[in-house]
Amino acid sequence: MRIILSGPPGVGKGTQSHLLARTLKIPHISTGDLFRWHIANGSTLGKSVKSYIDAGELVPGVATERIVAERLLRDDAAAGFILDGFPRTYDQARVLDAILARRGDKVDHVIEFVLDNAELESRLLARGRSDDTEDVIRRRLTVYEKERETILGHYGPIVTELDASGSVGEIAERLLSTLGAQVLQAMGVHGARSGQAMV
Repeated sequence: MRIILSGPPGVGKGTQSHLLARTLKIPHISTGDLFRWHIANGSTLGKSVKSYIDAGELVPGVATERIVAERLLRDDAAAGFILDGFPRTYDQARVLDAILARRGDKVDHVIEFVLDNAELESRLLARGRSDDTEDVIRRRLTVYEKERETILGHYGPIVTELDASGSVGEIAERLLSTLGAQVLQAMGVHGARSGQAMV
């Protein structure tokens, strides 16, 4: 099963991706994690990526697409994955389609996490990251809103909105309910009625 968790920064996609990946036994692939690895290791790509992240801008498509393509084509992602932070533009969505088409696959579900901006800003400031200043946060939210409609329009009928308010456990249960029993059975998950009990 190939799932995209979409939504603005700070909405909780990363936490829920980790929990869902553990439940469904498929990899969680986060562009943020991939970027941070390159930054921490001082690669040329990492230095370039850091300058964009610090300014609250999207990392240029070519760099993002290259590292995502390499990760998606590894053997552990053949049976499915959860994508967090990609695609963020229409062009990236087209690239993802092409990557998956090499294996005869396609995206199965796009879940859009929805939360009001005041709560998002509060969550991001609470993280305490050096690049999470008020100006950068507002810039990131503006960038996300600019690209949002194009991405969601591309995936159309497979997009479902998810209320991202509440506790981690409540959101996890809501997410599993949204994906539905058929998805869980296809992934070999049986006998649980509560998302909180499964993660």
